[in-house]
Amino acid sequence: MILTIERKHLDPDIAILEMAGRICLGNASQQVEWSLAELLKQNQKKIVFDLSSVTALDSTGVGILVMCRAKVKKAGGCLRIAGANGMVEETLKMTSVDKIIPFYPSLAEAAQNFQPA
Repeated sequence: MILTIERKHLDPDIAILEMAGRICLGNASQQVEWSLAELLKQNQKKIVFDLSSVTALDSTGVGILVMCRAKVKKAGGCLRIAGANGMVEETLKMTSVDKIIPFYPSLAEAAQNFQPA
């Protein structure tokens, strides 16, 4: 399944990138990076990657998520991951991404008490 990314917003100032499909080597990983770059250009500081519909994640995808976190932090913002489950959640935990990007079971929980890091 090809990766699709839909941009959404939660009031007052939380940007959501809702992803579905596979974050793997190739165009999919670039799409994530480009979508984040657009949010940062718009001075978004509170960003949630909703991975609840992501079905696969390879090492390139893991690297992109870590790089995105670094870009958000450098811009003075905070990145959170919501809804990672199954193989995606296992991969992120196995690679210790959960230690540098906060994980939340749902989008609603990720959006609560958002403080820039």
